[in-house]
Amino acid sequence: MGFDYTPLAEKLKPKSWEDFVGQSHLVGEKGLLKILISQGKPFSFILWGPPGVGKTSLAFLVGQTLKAEFIVVSAVDTTVKDLKDIISKAKQLKGLNKPTLLFIDEIHRFNKTQQSFLLPYLEKGDIFLIGATTENPSFELIPPLLSRVKTFILNPLSKDEILLILKRGLERVLSETKEELIVEPEVLEKIAEASGGDARSALNLLELSLELTKAYGKKVLSLKDLKEELLFKPIKYDKAGEEHYNLISAFHKSMRGSDPDATVYWLARMLKSGEDPLYIARRIIICAAEDVGLADPMALVVAVAAKEAFEFLGQPEGELALAEAAIYVASAPKSNSVYRALNDCYEEIDRSKELPVPLHLRNPVTRLLKNLGYGKDYKYAHDYKEGFVFQSYLPEDIKHKQFYFPSDRGIEKKIKERLKILWKGFKIYDK
Repeated sequence: MGFDYTPLAEKLKPKSWEDFVGQSHLVGEKGLLKILISQGKPFSFILWGPPGVGKTSLAFLVGQTLKAEFIVVSAVDTTVKDLKDIISKAKQLKGLNKPTLLFIDEIHRFNKTQQSFLLPYLEKGDIFLIGATTENPSFELIPPLLSRVKTFILNPLSKDEILLILKRGLERVLSETKEELIVEPEVLEKIAEASGGDARSALNLLELSLELTKAYGKKVLSLKDLKEELLFKPIKYDKAGEEHYNLISAFHKSMRGSDPDATVYWLARMLKSGEDPLYIARRIIICAAEDVGLADPMALVVAVAAKEAFEFLGQPEGELALAEAAIYVASAPKSNSVYRALNDCYEEIDRSKELPVPLHLRNPVTRLLKNLGYGKDYKYAHDYKEGFVFQSYLPEDIKHKQFYFPSDRGIEKKIKERLKILWKGFKIYDK
């Protein structure tokens, strides 16, 4: 008798809605997708979620429910010619009042030409598209295609959902092989935890662990028998994909939000996933300038020093410098007054264009320029007490404008008090 090479995950693909596990927001009693499909009218949609959460199974159940012609292709090896053949067949079936559901796995791998080719046929209802993707559709799909489909988000499965699937898988294996194997409950718990919400990964791990148990001539699979090499699952990360932007966003917002624990956690997540440490260093410097600013000017010094320290030390020692700087920036008082001042100036320049420099601020580098009034009546600040003298430094048309409003936090509070004394009666620093 030959071996059955069909993977356990393939054997356990649900044949009915009752068999499907997870995604209750879509297929539960009040699940939006299930309710829409139950009306019997097909429509086009994208299933977006991580691997092993049921995208393909869900598409199959939709096709089965609608009694449609269900065509499955992979974006990896499907050409425009292939699509033309599918459309031709779909048009014939449309004439017989039978809809065609085209399921495209990994649709994010379709180029713009392939995506654009589908548009008129979706528009006319010649075909209905179900696309599956692990990537953010707003990044990977062209806007005209996105406007013709609904996007449903699938979530990683919970531990309890993975456990239910594992128990079904174990029952299936034992019933098929007639083996008298005992699997301790802690084993399934550990596999569920290691799967990261990926049912396919969990079933593959269970299947391999059972094979190893038989290979060693054992009758019991215990927790100590689970191999770390099998449990290892690389952290999901794509330096050019959505997860890259999600993690760096969480990191920056944690620093801005003054949470050193979240800051160092997201930092570690990125470093462990292989993110470019210098990219992280740049984000720390940006946060120090944008979100800490003059509330603690040392934050920028520490951030820049951390970048230089990393370049000098390399990994792994240089990672400590990044962690130190990130925690410092997270813990520092916050002010975005410098950021706002610069942006307010940009807006003013867009409005008022290139206003002339006041004559008294111009540099009289020649006799002619001096005769024209360049530098006339300019007051040299160091000639006055406190190194300050009142005079206007802005163009005449906006001489009363203020751009910088220091906060009351950190060192900036002292800056504010000094400016209030210097510009008393001319500038207002308490809004």
